[in-house]
Amino acid sequence: MAVNTEQILKDVNILGPLNDQTRKILSKDAAVFLALLHRTFNGTRKALLQRRMIRQAELDKGNLPDFLPETKHIRENDAWKGAPPAPGLVDRRIEITGPTDRKMVVNALNSDVWTYMADFEDSSAPTWDNMINGQLNLYDAIRKQIDFKQGEKEYKLRTNRKLPTLIARARGWHLEEKHFTVDGEPISGSLFDFGLYFFNNAEELVKRGAGPYFYLPKMESHLEARLWNDAFNLAQDYIGMPRGTIRGTVLIETIMAAFEMDEIIYELRDHSSGLNCGRWDYIFSVIKRFRNNPDFVLPDRSAVTMTVPFMDAYVKLLIKTCHRRGVHAMGGMAAQIPIKNDPAANEKAMAGVRADKLREARAGHDGTWVAHPALASIAAEVFNEHMPTPNQLFVRREDVSIGRNDLLNMNVPGKITEEGIRKNLNIGLGYMEGWLRGVGCVPINYLMEDAATAEVSRSQLWQWCKHGATTAEGQKVDKAYALRLLHEQAQELASKAPNGNKYNLAEKYFATQVTGEDYDEFLTSLLYNEITRVESPAPASKL
Repeated sequence: MAVNTEQILKDVNILGPLNDQTRKILSKDAAVFLALLHRTFNGTRKALLQRRMIRQAELDKGNLPDFLPETKHIRENDAWKGAPPAPGLVDRRIEITGPTDRKMVVNALNSDVWTYMADFEDSSAPTWDNMINGQLNLYDAIRKQIDFKQGEKEYKLRTNRKLPTLIARARGWHLEEKHFTVDGEPISGSLFDFGLYFFNNAEELVKRGAGPYFYLPKMESHLEARLWNDAFNLAQDYIGMPRGTIRGTVLIETIMAAFEMDEIIYELRDHSSGLNCGRWDYIFSVIKRFRNNPDFVLPDRSAVTMTVPFMDAYVKLLIKTCHRRGVHAMGGMAAQIPIKNDPAANEKAMAGVRADKLREARAGHDGTWVAHPALASIAAEVFNEHMPTPNQLFVRREDVSIGRNDLLNMNVPGKITEEGIRKNLNIGLGYMEGWLRGVGCVPINYLMEDAATAEVSRSQLWQWCKHGATTAEGQKVDKAYALRLLHEQAQELASKAPNGNKYNLAEKYFATQVTGEDYDEFLTSLLYNEITRVESPAPASKL
């Protein structure tokens, strides 16, 4: 059937700069595909986001989540399975993650890892240039034409080995791409990222022995997974690709999704490549969803480790669920950065990475994440010793029995301290300042901090103010105290930063989020308009 491109693009507008780079990625045909995705799925997406707010209202009344009675038959049915691992995803023992700037893409693909999660989400600030150039960089990397020179240094892909399998992480359902509008509405950031990557690269990826693979973030229900599955089916049908070629790994990084893991795999089953423990976002989600409940007040972030009851239960349930369904159970992020000028401190930090990865391998995870190439060898050493096979799908964890109370067990020993408050302020300010400059992840105290850790920081501060927590030093945490410390930390950071820094602006925004009063669903939504430059609409027909 002939497609009337001009008619379809009649009410599609581009509000970002159009140039040769844009047109290489965002062709007329690609814009037609994006418009189809938007017109088909945006109504459902908005309804599902509204459903999140309805569930939040129930939580605020004290109605705690539980496993869904209406999907009990899915959970109790042993017969169904997810898809067998796709080409390039059988062995995923070490995955490196990071943004999609050209230098990162080359360095990640040159790392001694098995896969690279190229991130359009938490570690990327969604300026138009970042999103378009990120797509261009992945397009070039897939075709091995990404080599470039920066100053005197050359960045080239290693040609003496097979490159890691590429997995793209699209933005969450809550985010929009306001530079691309359809019928007067901005397109979903999820559909924009997925649509462009799939349309431009799916056939090329299959030709090269892999496929269009994705990480799917921030979901809160199996209905949101169903929406992804519908989008996958439409996309494959549209280009004539067999259904099941796309694979999606779902990040279980919300407390609501933890109660629907079986159902999420079930909705995606022909497209499922497993679940991942998005640990920092998971902690953020617990605080966010129960922020009005005094029974869920947590101590300093440093005390909320992977071994506290609610985190341990979440990990065990995820591994058991995945392996019962024949799909991968991926471990969490090691965010450490090597400390080059302090060997003793570096050795201690790397020992912490090793211990974390050992815990994951012994628990039954099929792989893990690192944020820096230098950590890959440590993680690989642990997994190679304790996982001699490509994965651990045979580790069924039938010894595990996790119920509602286990997932909601907030018995976390620890205190709230002024040091913990100041650390949260520094992380939140540091991340937001970088984001406001268009940088999506920032090194702070030898840890790579991104949106997830910044969200934990601001949510804890809000929670402590809301419930009038008292620090170990005897200070009540209230609005005046929080704002005073915020100002002190912002001034200190600004005094050490180069001219033109955005700490004052970061302080202005952060001040609205740490007093126990206003609370935005996401920091990224709060800050989005500050980093986007909308131009006069250009009809997509000009592409």
